[in-house]
Amino acid sequence: MARYISQHTLACLTRQGAEQLSQKVRGEQGVAARRVLVNMQEGKMLIEFDAPDREALERWLAKEKFHFDWLLRVELESDKDGKLLSV
Repeated sequence: MARYISQHTLACLTRQGAEQLSQKVRGEQGVAARRVLVNMQEGKMLIEFDAPDREALERWLAKEKFHFDWLLRVELESDKDGKLLSV
């Protein structure tokens, strides 16, 4: 599975609505959220996904009518010492 981060704009969404979205993306099969981060004040959500590939994630987002501002494949991440490791 590859790892992706997406950004979403939340228009007029309550905290409860954001929580429902978080629960929905965590329960999916094939495409699953690892982490959901939300800023209610600015109306933004970041989601860290595991997905087979970008096309599968884009198809799932389109099927769910879940608009994204951008989508980034994560290739490297730092460990606690700052060393970059392959994801």
